[in-house]
Amino acid sequence: MNYINQLRAVLRASGWTQEELASQLKVSFVTLNSWINNKAVPRKKALEAIRLMYFQVLGADSLDIGYLEELKERVGSLKIKLSQITDNKEVLDNLILHLTYHTNVIEGSTMTIDDTKAVLFENKILTNRTQVEQLEARNHRAALIWLLSELQNSSFVINKDLIQGLHLRLMNGIIENAGIYRNHSVRIMGSHVAVANYLRIPELIKELLNKIDTEFSEEDIINQLSVTHAVFEKIHPFSDGNGRVGRLLMLAQAIKADIVPPLVLKERRVAYYKYLEIAQTDNNPVPLQAFIAESIISANRVLFTK
Repeated sequence: MNYINQLRAVLRASGWTQEELASQLKVSFVTLNSWINNKAVPRKKALEAIRLMYFQVLGADSLDIGYLEELKERVGSLKIKLSQITDNKEVLDNLILHLTYHTNVIEGSTMTIDDTKAVLFENKILTNRTQVEQLEARNHRAALIWLLSELQNSSFVINKDLIQGLHLRLMNGIIENAGIYRNHSVRIMGSHVAVANYLRIPELIKELLNKIDTEFSEEDIINQLSVTHAVFEKIHPFSDGNGRVGRLLMLAQAIKADIVPPLVLKERRVAYYKYLEIAQTDNNPVPLQAFIAESIISANRVLFTK
């Protein structure tokens, strides 16, 4: 794929405007536009930046294990205590805003980050966004605040009640069976992953919870997050809202381990789904682990670095 096709693919997958992509590549809009329209050719350094941006947004077919180990080492230094979030209004609001915005856009919301801020913190009712999109934002805030409150309990564990409680708060008023496991078959659109038979959901959730309680190594939080997320999303216990629940479960596991929680950026949605499917179908956890580690680094930059 040549650089023009790479740039166009990045624009489609990320949802960025040309101005936003130019900013990401640290060039002017005029320069980027001339590349896209084949009126100028990027220099070698720019070609490499375009290539890296392409793989960042759309995902690579394979990742080096050495790169993953470097990422894990970096993540190991990104420590945070729950109190550093809950006792600091600026940090808490930043977490609520960015997690809510990105997780809902990944699921199809058209709300901008300014829209999300207006709904969450100014109690505005927007006339240019649907009622469901605005309720999704408010529900996510409620679910996240409830989860942070639960995490303050010294006996906190991820269990069936927590999973269903998150779903109830996320999907309340949006679907009729909020907080209840699905009782029908579903397919994930655009995915080759076969989700669990609905009759086996309680059994499979119990197996996953047992794995979380007994098998995980405390030293490798990235492995914990990737295994939990891949397995949970493949079980797909609810009729809708599984991704949002799964990403909040990753937050819970990270904070419990005193690690900055991952922020899955909406611009990387295509890479996220690609790596998740590789983990679920190819028995290759490396790309998803690297993605989650990168998402923790992104979160530290976006949420906690002034």
